[in-house]
Amino acid sequence: MAQCVQSVQELIPDSFVPCVAALCSDEAERLTRLNHLSFAELLKPFSRLTSEVHMRDPNNQLHIIKNLKIAVSNIVTQPPHPGAIRKLLSDVVSCSQPAEGLVANVITAGDYDLNISATTPWFESYRETFLQSMPASDHEFLNHYLACMLVASSSEADPVEQFSKLSQEQHRIQHNSDYTYPKWFIPNTLKYYVLLHDVSAGDEQRAESIYEEMKQKYGTQGCYLLKINSRTSNRASDEQIPDPWSQYLQKNSIQNQESYEDGPCTVTSNKNSDSNLLSLDGLDNEVKVDGLPNNFRAHPLQLDPSSDPSNSIDGSDRVKCASSLHDTKKANTGIIHGACLTLTDHDRIRQFIQEFTFRGLLPHIEKTIRQLNDQLISRKGLSRSLFSATKKWFSGSKVPEKSINELKNTSGLLYPPEAPELQIRKMADLCFLVQHYDLAYSCYHTAKKDFLNDQAMLYAAGALEMAAVSAFLQPGAPRPYPAHYMDTAIQTYRDICKNMVLAERCVLLSAEILKSQSKYSEAAALLIRLTSEDSDLRSALLLEQAAHCFINMKSPMVRKYAFHMILAGHRFSKAGQKKHALRCYCQAMQVYKGKGWSLAEDHINFTIGRQSYTLRQLDNAVSAFRHILINESKQSAAQQGAFLREYLYVYKNVSQLSPDGPLPQLPLPYINSSATRVFFGHDRRPADGEKQAATHVSLDQEYDYESSQQWRELEEQVVALVNKGVIPSNFHPTQYCLNSYSDNSRFPLAVVEEPITVEVAFRNPLKVSLLLTDLSLLWKFQPNDFIGKNNEEVKELVTSEPEMIGTEVISEFLINSEESKVARLKLFPHHIGELHILGVVYNLGTIQGSMTVDGIGALPGCHTGKHSLSMSVRGRQDLEIQGPRLNNTKEEKTSIKYGPDRRLDPIITEEMPLLEVFFIHFPTGLLCGEIRKAYVEFVNVSKCPLTGLKVVCKHPEFFTFGGNTAILTPLSPSASENCSAYKTVVTDSTSVCTALTSSASSTDFGIGTGSHPEVIPVPLPDTVLLPGASVQLPMWLRGPDEEGVHEINFLFYYEGVKKQPKVRHRILRHTAVICTSRSLSVRATVCRSNSLEDEEGRGGNMLVFVDVENINTSEAGVKEFHIVQVSSSSKHWRLQKSVNLSENKDAKLGSREKGKFCFKAIRCKEKEVATQSSEKYTFADIIFGNEQIISSASPCADFFYRSLSSELRKSQAQPSVHTEKQSMEGAVRLIQKCSEVDLSVVILWKAYVVEDSKQLILEGQHHVILHTVGKEAFSYPQKQEPPEMEPLKFFRPENTTISLRPSVEQLSNLIKTSLHYPESFNHPFHQKSLCLVPVTLLLSNCSKADVDVIVDLRHKTTSPESLEIHGSFTWLGQTQYKLQLKGEEIHSLQLKACFVHTGVYNLGTFRVFAKLSDQVTVFETSQQNSMPALIIINNV
Repeated sequence: MAQCVQSVQELIPDSFVPCVAALCSDEAERLTRLNHLSFAELLKPFSRLTSEVHMRDPNNQLHIIKNLKIAVSNIVTQPPHPGAIRKLLSDVVSCSQPAEGLVANVITAGDYDLNISATTPWFESYRETFLQSMPASDHEFLNHYLACMLVASSSEADPVEQFSKLSQEQHRIQHNSDYTYPKWFIPNTLKYYVLLHDVSAGDEQRAESIYEEMKQKYGTQGCYLLKINSRTSNRASDEQIPDPWSQYLQKNSIQNQESYEDGPCTVTSNKNSDSNLLSLDGLDNEVKVDGLPNNFRAHPLQLDPSSDPSNSIDGSDRVKCASSLHDTKKANTGIIHGACLTLTDHDRIRQFIQEFTFRGLLPHIEKTIRQLNDQLISRKGLSRSLFSATKKWFSGSKVPEKSINELKNTSGLLYPPEAPELQIRKMADLCFLVQHYDLAYSCYHTAKKDFLNDQAMLYAAGALEMAAVSAFLQPGAPRPYPAHYMDTAIQTYRDICKNMVLAERCVLLSAEILKSQSKYSEAAALLIRLTSEDSDLRSALLLEQAAHCFINMKSPMVRKYAFHMILAGHRFSKAGQKKHALRCYCQAMQVYKGKGWSLAEDHINFTIGRQSYTLRQLDNAVSAFRHILINESKQSAAQQGAFLREYLYVYKNVSQLSPDGPLPQLPLPYINSSATRVFFGHDRRPADGEKQAATHVSLDQEYDYESSQQWRELEEQVVALVNKGVIPSNFHPTQYCLNSYSDNSRFPLAVVEEPITVEVAFRNPLKVSLLLTDLSLLWKFQPNDFIGKNNEEVKELVTSEPEMIGTEVISEFLINSEESKVARLKLFPHHIGELHILGVVYNLGTIQGSMTVDGIGALPGCHTGKHSLSMSVRGRQDLEIQGPRLNNTKEEKTSIKYGPDRRLDPIITEEMPLLEVFFIHFPTGLLCGEIRKAYVEFVNVSKCPLTGLKVVCKHPEFFTFGGNTAILTPLSPSASENCSAYKTVVTDSTSVCTALTSSASSTDFGIGTGSHPEVIPVPLPDTVLLPGASVQLPMWLRGPDEEGVHEINFLFYYEGVKKQPKVRHRILRHTAVICTSRSLSVRATVCRSNSLEDEEGRGGNMLVFVDVENINTSEAGVKEFHIVQVSSSSKHWRLQKSVNLSENKDAKLGSREKGKFCFKAIRCKEKEVATQSSEKYTFADIIFGNEQIISSASPCADFFYRSLSSELRKSQAQPSVHTEKQSMEGAVRLIQKCSEVDLSVVILWKAYVVEDSKQLILEGQHHVILHTVGKEAFSYPQKQEPPEMEPLKFFRPENTTISLRPSVEQLSNLIKTSLHYPESFNHPFHQKSLCLVPVTLLLSNCSKADVDVIVDLRHKTTSPESLEIHGSFTWLGQTQYKLQLKGEEIHSLQLKACFVHTGVYNLGTFRVFAKLSDQVTVFETSQQNSMPALIIINNV
């Protein structure tokens, strides 16, 4: 239990005091009423004696009484009405609240730090009032009247006569059977005569003379002259007289029945209507319940519907009671009590009480105790059985008119007033009242045995109760407190006598005693035992005290404390004590908060919200309901819906109180601020037929770090090119979409008149849908041109300045249960300046449903839209984004610091050009190498002209805009046959075999020697695109050589004609996704021709072998490929003619077929080479159809140059090896040059495709770049095998230098050999057995250096197998020749071969060794590239 102001040793004697009646004449009452007090109220502050009192017990021992107090009350002949008592108790509790600013005790128990009110003054007030207001009953005499004061005034005509009348009246009330109330202790009641004298108005001599007369008549011990009203009330009160009455009068005494007879809660004051009265003495078993509904069907913690915020406080009766109490309090506050009394009068009253007690009351009590004791002693002499028999016989004869059945009831036997057992009880009670606890205990103990023997249970319970209290209060504590007596008494009162009032008194006393002994556990159990459904107020108070017992234990039981506080709060609520209910729930909340007891927390918060709302503590209510919603609730959907509706209802009331105040922060839905994305610019237009807009950037694209890096690199490339190869120091990559991954440390730039889209990520944590209406962004804006005003222009309202910033409003935004959903909100800046996006503003509501939870139905709809809205409140949520954690300096690493995130604070800049790009007929699927013509449309949608348009792409070989000159670029696809994308010329059939040559410079096709081949200027007419203008340009595409899906990124760069300081350029992105499927695979090799002379007598012919294979898997519906043309392109070589042209002119390849081609290549004429610039290439076309594709024009040459440049880039990327010896390097270079050939072959083809029963013709080209003689080259990149892992070396190799030596293949090309001999030779072997054939060996030096040559004619192998192959012949003459050939010299050797048989012989058995003249090492020249030299020897 909570701490009390009084100790239990003070509390019990103050609760049981001698009772004195007061009977006043009308005139006497009038005198006291001048002070706004009745006679009893006048005495109340002075009723405690200031000194010790002595009396003698029956054994003549002196007994000291300390702090004796007497209770004087006006005689009321009606027992107090139970409803009135209940109302009084309820009022007392509701009036007593915790003091404002009271410092609570902080109790630390385990993890908990609890703020708990140490005292509970409302409980103490309740207990005091309860004990004082207990009606008198027949089974005990503690509150029966011992004496009666008869009060008359000295101003009456005949005061003595008046005293006689009052005396008779008292006698009639006590002894007449009409009056059952009040109760009197003994028949011979002490009468004390008091003469009131008004000092200010009365005649003092007359008063004295009357008093003398009274003393003669009633004795000096039996009368008193009390002088009051020493001043008149209307006199100006200069001196401030204290008012000791106010504290007593606030606790309206139940004896002051008049205040209830007019009150709304009194049922009746009619004596006969006993059926309406609740007898509290236990003699009547009709006990009415508390008048409050007890619905056992409801959950024990469920709030009753009457506490609904839409209803009244708690039913009409309580309102009346509360209002009447309020009126009484108001009336009391203005009244000054004791206005006619001076401090001398106060002392006189105090003296009067002292005299009355000393001279009248105590002697009377002492005499009565003696009389009763004498009776007891005389009784003890009788035998027990005889006494019992006579008692029963006497009692039977005393009440002959009642049968024994009527005398018995549930409480057992009823005694008549004169019964001997009751005399013992009377004596015990008298001893108890005068604090003689030893004697009282022995009497109670004796009485208890008698009552139990008689089965008089009510009497026995009373004796047990008082015996236990007496035992506890005995001085020196001779025996322990018999708690079992109390337990038996409580059980008897409650279960047998059905008298909860007496049981409650037992519990209150016993709990205090146990608490004083620190037996908190037993006290708590006792208090909880008496909680029942018949009185909510009592149950609430006892549960609260039990909770305090749990927390005050040696090891505090915190959770039990909290649980019982909740139960107490619930019962307080049912009893209409809203403030106390709220307080209990708030105290319990400290325990449940943040411990994962989410359902308990929800219940508490919900109740706190409701009670706060009822008490008009709206802010607390909002806060409590907010907690229910923002915690991850485990409630059912219906319950959550109820919580949300309550919250909205309360919120609406709060907002109506201050409609012009700032918008409140709403708790729902959750906003993930860090996921907020900001997009600058217009939304992408959807595809329109064949027109497809550039993909650019949109909020629908997921962030990808790699791709953002690629875009950044592309932008850096083009910016570097524009700024002469250097990226400016103030360059920052353009960011159109800002998110949590982008760099948000700088203020982003937005362009005026271009929308800003903010994507806000909402999450609904509830299981009920949320409907947001009129959702828009909240912002403030500082325009730039308001220079005159230094203060910031703040525009926080959506409607404030639409001409500055236009704001989009989403009328309805529905978030389903537990759904995450993004809203995209737009702002339209119409002015330059600084914009700050603060948050979102919206109406929060739910969809109208038919759910009713906790007695709350859905409110009538107040919104007409797509969804029916039940109720909504307007509020805001701020977008506060935390920047990235800083981790650069040491200080930042050691502390937690966050950088700024400025994505919501854009700077609005001046107007800029805005480009839109559309792709027309842009394919999504191509064959590898396929050429397709599309169109690109550039539109300037802004009001500024744009210039400097460039496109940058990582794959420039994928597309071309055509050559620089109109001649090189074909007009439109329809200009030629079959709508070819190529520039074609119809040829006659005669020129089929030989090549048609043309030349072109790589600079004509935008591929210069520049360091940025990926940046391609877009050929705009006049290089400027005016506002609103659009330009269509052709664009040729070539399918990438590798099959699969290709993402190709284009970045369009452009600038404004007028240079802006903040935004120098703008970009537009496009990602093209192309799916390529396999078409042809081309391999080519080049080897030296054996014929050393061409038509013009020059050496240096070569053969080009081309293998073309159809590797198409026919998924694309390709029937066959036609090779329509093979073209070459080189600075030094050109194709001359086709060598193996078959009869079939058209080269067709079906699925998986392979075609072989052989072409003769010759060097370009020297004079051509000399006149050409180094960038001039010769193109030669060999045609297999009747149309020549001009390979030196667009797009054939474009793609050739692009593939060439990408090939060059790849070769440049490979690391070059540094050599040690310059001489060695030069030599090697010479040797390498021999085998080098820069010849590119372009295979042009057509594919016939059947699609939807229509035949289409696709065309394309493949490139093979031949670098080296004898080395195979491919049209598609070869997959490199991963190298095998080398074993680890744990020591360093000694020689780390790599000697640079030419490879075997390169050396074998130093010397070119050629044999001249007759193909067949006839010889008569029968005439001459040896056949001699002359053979000429031509040796040609391919390099420009001097070469030493050794020719060895001996056969390579001597094995018999090889002899069989070669046939056995012999070279005659010199077997080895040593020669030196100058650069590019041709030398002939005349040789003779000798044969002995006919047959076919291979003459190529000799070996040639060569070395550069200035080198030491000799290498053998390979003969692999030469044809076999076969000769036929015939016999004639």
